[in-house]
Amino acid sequence: MSDNQNSTYKKAIYSGTFDPITNGHIDIVRRAANIFDEVIIAVAQSERKGCMFSHDQRVEFVQAATKNLKNVRVIGFDTLLVDLATQLKVNTIIRGLRAVSDFEYELQMGYANSSINKRIETLYLMPSLENAFVSSTIVREIIRFNGKYDHLIPKEVLECM
Repeated sequence: MSDNQNSTYKKAIYSGTFDPITNGHIDIVRRAANIFDEVIIAVAQSERKGCMFSHDQRVEFVQAATKNLKNVRVIGFDTLLVDLATQLKVNTIIRGLRAVSDFEYELQMGYANSSINKRIETLYLMPSLENAFVSSTIVREIIRFNGKYDHLIPKEVLECM
């Protein structure tokens, strides 16, 4: 749709480093795609995190993993998420919550984003039970020790790797 979208067209942004994208992330993306007309997955450059995969690789992985989701698009970014959302005219940020341990950090980020732009709403989605334990951190650790991780990431990402 054009910049002249009507008010019923709803879009959201789901950001992260996605290092790498996991089945848990895809679970959240699918849930968001069922709620919104468009979901923008924003892959953060995030050099301070010391990612295992390059920014370009991570963008490629996310594109591959979401290629069959028609209302999902993938972009890379290196700015404040709130600024990106404002630039893209997005008022809803999607965040995934796996466990209570995620909640405090995500709540603080949601409040911080809202303090910068009052129009920003954060919507917290939970993955299905089978994906509740999956995180990029766990996947990276398994990869480092040559363990079995193919059941934790989308098959399209395995093909890219």
